Amino acid sequence: MHAQDDMRIRLLIIDPQNDFCDTPAGLLPEGETPALAVPGAHQDMVRLAALLHRCGAHIDAVAVTHDTHDRLHIAHPTYWRDGAGAAVTPFTPITAQDLREQRFATADPDEHHYALGYLDTLEAQSRYSLMVWPEHCIDGTWGHAVHPAVAAACAQWIHTTGKSVLDIYKGSNPRTEHYSAVRAEVPHPDDPGTHTNTSLLEWTDDADVLWVAGEAASHCVRATLDDVLAHRGDLHARPVVVIGDCMAPVAGFEALYARYRAEAIERGVQWHDSTSLMVA
Repeated sequence: MHAQDDMRIRLLIIDPQNDFCDTPAGLLPEGETPALAVPGAHQDMVRLAALLHRCGAHIDAVAVTHDTHDRLHIAHPTYWRDGAGAAVTPFTPITAQDLREQRFATADPDEHHYALGYLDTLEAQSRYSLMVWPEHCIDGTWGHAVHPAVAAACAQWIHTTGKSVLDIYKGSNPRTEHYSAVRAEVPHPDDPGTHTNTSLLEWTDDADVLWVAGEAASHCVRATLDDVLAHRGDLHARPVVVIGDCMAPVAGFEALYARYRAEAIERGVQWHDSTSLMVA
């Protein structure tokens, strides 16, 4: 894809964080292990950094989202117990019916009513059901930090352009999932930070061409893209380009990602590899 130099190209990078990257053992800091490594994500981020170095002078603005959690979170094991009161292991799906039939319960009994209502609302939306993930992207940890290649490329872009990267933090409310950078899956009535991020939507609106990359393609990228597309309008006049070799799905969710990719292309989203993106 060739974009004209006078077009405002904006790059939205979703959750390019260490905890999502399958960083080779030889590159890991001592004692660190990615909590939720997405197969291929390390090389995704290396390619994304190379794209930013190559095309950065032509990119009008860059935004980076940061998944940010406490250890106690509705999508972490600490929130749940199984029917016998034992700890719940990561990658366990939990439904509202599971709570009703006491196959699972909240670790804090006072959370039962809230959790049941939450799961009912989540499932009615039909985008995701609740998955218990490993504790990940804990604020202040190595896993929360941006992949070093992407961090270095963003730093170089700042020096080259004299502009700041827009950092967007999501997921800090422990009582709702927040895949999308635009809004939580179930916005919490008492937390404006879980409701629609109109500033981010306005930021995407200012792009003649919006490039999107990051992790994971099956979840946070998909959810963010869904919400951006619902707002953006004519994709022929104002393209959205997904950089397909700079993202990958969570293991086990490849079919979900493939279906979403086909649906997005049918809606008018362009899908390109980083090496095919040029600025004329």
